[in-house]
Amino acid sequence: MRKKIRVGILFGGKSVEHEASLLSAKNVVDAMDKEKYMPVMMAIDRNGVWLVDGQRVALVPEGRGELVFVDTGKKEHVDVVFPVLHGTFGEDGTIQGALKIADVPFVGSGVLASSVGMDKDVAKRLLRDARIPIARFEVYTSSDAIQFSILAKQFGLPLFVKPANAGSSVGVHKVRTEEEFVSAIANAFQYDKKILIEECIVGREIECAVLGNEHPKASFPGEIIPSVDFYTYQAKYFDESLVELHAPAQLSQEETNLVQDLALRTYKTLCCEGLSRIDFFLNENGELLVNEINTIPGFTSASMYPLLWLKSGIAYPALIDQLIMFAFERFEKEQKLHYTPPLTSANS
Repeated sequence: MRKKIRVGILFGGKSVEHEASLLSAKNVVDAMDKEKYMPVMMAIDRNGVWLVDGQRVALVPEGRGELVFVDTGKKEHVDVVFPVLHGTFGEDGTIQGALKIADVPFVGSGVLASSVGMDKDVAKRLLRDARIPIARFEVYTSSDAIQFSILAKQFGLPLFVKPANAGSSVGVHKVRTEEEFVSAIANAFQYDKKILIEECIVGREIECAVLGNEHPKASFPGEIIPSVDFYTYQAKYFDESLVELHAPAQLSQEETNLVQDLALRTYKTLCCEGLSRIDFFLNENGELLVNEINTIPGFTSASMYPLLWLKSGIAYPALIDQLIMFAFERFEKEQKLHYTPPLTSANS
């Protein structure tokens, strides 16, 4: 009998998106081919403690996936890790750095792309430098003077206030008045030290899933039609009645091609690997703008990423297969890299 691949499902976390991670992890496990994979549930509680079977574990540096139970010294191992973590301390490069130090293959982007993709400010600057169209924005820290009248004149109303580092619309506010603006800024600074003020784009919300390492491919685009003011955290993960998902989106072939092209350009510009979902606005003038990238998109029943691949011809179990394959592929290539200078002879 072929030995099963032990897949560490890393989920939970300290993020405000903890509950969404639990839903995503369940769906990933349910979709796995149990004849091929043995899931090892690696929970991270709200305090950041790692647990397997309710017992504290530590990931061993350079341990190739070795886990040690803190209280008993018992050892466990995983062949590959599948992070199903959303938001801060999950898709921002921190977990990815820990997994790199542990020298274990893992699904998804590495440290750089994860960190950049999470930081809307840095991501937008890189996209702008690559001449990828984005909405106009300004960035502020808590020590800056932020004047509503100037920003309202610059961007018009309504406008958006967002934490630079947060996902799933957490801390995001659509602002129409100065009173709302002051409240939104205070709330956004609860989630990050840096916030974005961004123009409001009126248009359709289009999403595209990307899969792969060096030669990624893009799915058919989908469309989000929220019944609420904008696509909130609640609508994304917990109340499917608040949103309609159209997959594929009703777009012309030219529009479809443009979405897929910009999705791949965004993916490569931000150095992504494994998977990402790229979100767009298609405005009233037919202009396509990149809104943001999500390097660990949701895998819940209301999530667009697996749905888009299903509509593009890749069923959920096959999608899991491919993501794990890409993790091993990257790991094998990285193992061939040299991290020390070559030895030289005494006469050289």
